[in-house]
Amino acid sequence: MAGTREMFCTLATDRLFPAKSPLLGHLSGRRSKFFSSTTSFISGKRRLMRARKVESTPMAALTEVESIEDDQEIPVQFKLTALVTVKYDTKEHVKDFMLRWLDSQGGVTKKGVILQLVSTQIDLRTGKPKMSKEATIDWSRTLNNYSDKVSSHKVQFLVDTNFGVPGAMIVTNKYEQEFYLESIAIEGFAYFACNSWVQPHRLQAEKRIFFSNKAYLPCETPVGLKELREKELRQLRGNGEGVRALSDRIYDYDVYNDLGCPDGGIEFTRPILGGEKCPYPRRCRTGRPPTNTDVNAESPINELVPMYVPRDEAYEELKKETIAAGKRKGLLNNLVPWLKDVSTDNDAIQTFSEIYDLYKESPSLEIKSHKQDGFREKPHFLITINKMIKESTRDIFKFDPPNIISRDPSCCVRDDELGRLTLAGMNPLSIERLKTFPPVSTLDPSVYGPKESAIREEHITCHLNGMSVQQALEEVKLFILDYHDVYLPYLNRINAHQNRKAYATRTIFLLTPMGTLKPIAIELSLPPTNPNSPSKQVLTPPADGTSSWLWQLGKAHVCSNDSGSHQLIHHWLRVHACMEPFIIAAHRQLSIMHPIYRLLQPHMRYTLATNAQAREVLINAEGIIESFFSTVECSMEITAPVYRNWWRFDMDSLPADLIRRGIAVPDQTQPHGLKLLIEDYPYANDGLLIWSAIEDLAQTYVKYYYSEASKIQSDSELNAWYYESINVGHADIRHANWWPKLSTPDDLVSILTIIIWVTSAKHAAVNFGQYHYGGYVPVRPPHMRRLLPNENDPEYATFLADPEGYFLSSLPSLRETTYFMSVLGILSAHSTDEEYLGDRKDFSAWTGDPEIIEAFHKFSIEMRRIEEEIEKRNADPKLRNRCGAGVSPYELLIPSSGPGVTSRGVPNSITT
Repeated sequence: MAGTREMFCTLATDRLFPAKSPLLGHLSGRRSKFFSSTTSFISGKRRLMRARKVESTPMAALTEVESIEDDQEIPVQFKLTALVTVKYDTKEHVKDFMLRWLDSQGGVTKKGVILQLVSTQIDLRTGKPKMSKEATIDWSRTLNNYSDKVSSHKVQFLVDTNFGVPGAMIVTNKYEQEFYLESIAIEGFAYFACNSWVQPHRLQAEKRIFFSNKAYLPCETPVGLKELREKELRQLRGNGEGVRALSDRIYDYDVYNDLGCPDGGIEFTRPILGGEKCPYPRRCRTGRPPTNTDVNAESPINELVPMYVPRDEAYEELKKETIAAGKRKGLLNNLVPWLKDVSTDNDAIQTFSEIYDLYKESPSLEIKSHKQDGFREKPHFLITINKMIKESTRDIFKFDPPNIISRDPSCCVRDDELGRLTLAGMNPLSIERLKTFPPVSTLDPSVYGPKESAIREEHITCHLNGMSVQQALEEVKLFILDYHDVYLPYLNRINAHQNRKAYATRTIFLLTPMGTLKPIAIELSLPPTNPNSPSKQVLTPPADGTSSWLWQLGKAHVCSNDSGSHQLIHHWLRVHACMEPFIIAAHRQLSIMHPIYRLLQPHMRYTLATNAQAREVLINAEGIIESFFSTVECSMEITAPVYRNWWRFDMDSLPADLIRRGIAVPDQTQPHGLKLLIEDYPYANDGLLIWSAIEDLAQTYVKYYYSEASKIQSDSELNAWYYESINVGHADIRHANWWPKLSTPDDLVSILTIIIWVTSAKHAAVNFGQYHYGGYVPVRPPHMRRLLPNENDPEYATFLADPEGYFLSSLPSLRETTYFMSVLGILSAHSTDEEYLGDRKDFSAWTGDPEIIEAFHKFSIEMRRIEEEIEKRNADPKLRNRCGAGVSPYELLIPSSGPGVTSRGVPNSITT
């Protein structure tokens, strides 16, 4: 009866709408809107109840029923309207449209995007999940949507009234090109946050599976979704074979066998990191063919086989634009130094003015009018325009002044500034309490000389404000930067290079009554080569002009050691490399429906892409690290023994790290259960605020899903994730007894807090200040080109005649300096699509869990409170390490930031 407004409501309710059907509840609430008065049931033959749409909302449509006679009863069916949101790369719009238009002209093969809705219930007759009829979207003939980056398409699903709750969506791409599926929304029923690239069926025959926003522990998975949950994880794991294509979304492990290029010669050969000889975390497998020279080494990337990262891990358009803009700026900044370099045989910096000229001057805010006798005054706006053109032309090739020189007129690092930067600079992770005097090495004395440091009590007693060394140790007044054991085994290879010279340094600091650190002794060590020639020398604060310049040179070598240690150990190894296995395992073992995956998801964003790019241009043979840091070809080798002998996952907890380094002691009377032994330690002070907030969030979240230990122990996916992270991702140290157990909710809280802390705040602290703290090379040189002059060397006379010239010639060349600064600028920049701690954008994933949404809301409020607290601390004149004349405020752990090089902001994940 086409067009009728009547519904056969006397039909048995349990036949049309089973008691547990969500459609029944949905229809009951709208019955007055859609259904008219009842009629009697027409007796006689059984009737086929067929659904027909009569009214639709923007997101869903309900239908009334028309009856036709038939010999068999079939359940009533309804059309549900969904909104499918697709995101485009704007640069590919026209090309993509043309390909799809050509697709539509074929006429033989069915084109479009095919979707099928899957219920959480199974059909008792077949034992398979209930599924809707297939629905197709064909946007190949519509160009109007391509003017925007995001477009939406309506699609209708035909489902039975006993369909149950929608739980999954099957998607097949019949077009020739991939597309980015952002979301699928069915009002009142389900929301699918897809956020994934869907590949053409011709490339990947397996249909894509997307789950709704409802989180389930494995044991709670609805029966209709269990098989799909396992199937999707199998797809993500792959089979461990073959070369990975850019369209793949497979996560697997491999060793670092792709950093060298043996086919290019022995100078391009690098050891394989990972295995018994060089223990190392595992990376994401790419599967490129082996080299011709070494079958165990993976061949470098090329145009035919580019660097692989799983498709959904690749940088998005805005991130790519940020990097490209940084590269363009770097080209302009390096143009003038390059021209100077090619026009002279001497590449050494001649004067400090050459360095200062690299930076823009602070623009004057006042524009004055200029009058000339006999002439009319120019209009004010013309003066302004002329000045703007002149300044923009002058500054287009120059760098922005980093904070460290915009506030400090000195040419070299001051003693107090060296101490401050160990607490509130680019590397606040190396400073330790001095517990033994003299300091002692752990290296083999038969190879590397005496274990004991050459620093003696007579070197430092006069700088201890009347204390003895023992008294200063007991009162916790002495601290140390100790790079002796890290660098000494590699110095012969480093110093064999003509333009690379380094020491293994130790620097002892005194904690002053003002709460600042003052360097009081520097030890410079070389490998023992001649029994009659001392391999260690000790410098102390200067007493005259000669010792003053030697002291400056010594501090420059300390900063060079610190720069390399920061970049290789604290930044690359402890953050990037050691977190990658946890991320790979999460994708392989935790379903996207798993609540722990959903918690960690924003903290994994871009990390695999960033690490892949690092292997391509940063840590590879003759890459940026080897080209600009003192460690040259030894760079990655240096990190392997640190990983084997020193790195510990449990010690990446901020409180545990501070206690391990002797900077803090447990004290339950203090706000964070710790007492800092350096009270004004900006990294620790601000970091503990964020650490505690993360821990509180993790505790609330974990307790919501895991009310008791048995739920942890019975969670197969969770245990598989943690097991694989350790036993595969960190296979070389899997037997270490310090790995935390995972048996209770508290265990899980601790593990999750460490991961979120490292990927967010800790990474921000060591990354986003690189330009502002490292962009003035005389203060923080990445490498040195000369050792200190010895009185018996011919160079000593040159040093005495021109100590400033000797110092400048020890620094990287001007061309090296500007290139290095450009790299730091790119690494320190936030992209416009950055997602910051406390600003989650995926609340739709917990629409049915208001307690979780409230927990995230409280966390966001806490981030804003922390931001205000940090700004308040930066204005406190009693805190000398972050406030004062010529002192840069410590902003690296302020949660929010705008785009660009801001030296602040804590993104959710390791994005650069």
